[in-house]
Amino acid sequence: MTDNTTRLDHVVLWVRDPVAAAGFYEKNLGFEPLRVTEYAAGTVSFPSVRLNDETILDLAPHTMADRMRMLPGADASAGHPVNHICVSLPPDDFDALRARLQEQSIPVSDLSHDSYGARGMARRSFYFGDPDGNIIEARHYE
Repeated sequence: MTDNTTRLDHVVLWVRDPVAAAGFYEKNLGFEPLRVTEYAAGTVSFPSVRLNDETILDLAPHTMADRMRMLPGADASAGHPVNHICVSLPPDDFDALRARLQEQSIPVSDLSHDSYGARGMARRSFYFGDPDGNIIEARHYE
């Protein structure tokens, strides 16, 4: 990538089981798992999933908390998920995701309409949780 404009690089989520979390994001959102084999082999500290060419979610196990020393108190963040992350999908993928989640009895919120986001007003959106309590918003703009 040669475009150096500011972009979202990654979000780190605290998870109980990084391998299971990677499976959840792969199965339900189609995110590509990264470094799962290496994590299972103990050669990397955590796996990730790729949202797109520019953005990943890192899936940090709670056991990493004691190594979080970049800022005072950073270790206390383990187990406290972010408020939510939002993924933008094409309309057909949005509908397919909602159907997949409902087929698996994963609770989803009611649809919201015309909510503001990074690209303006989204036509529809809804929320659901991952197995670790992280909240994901799915939306589409077209």
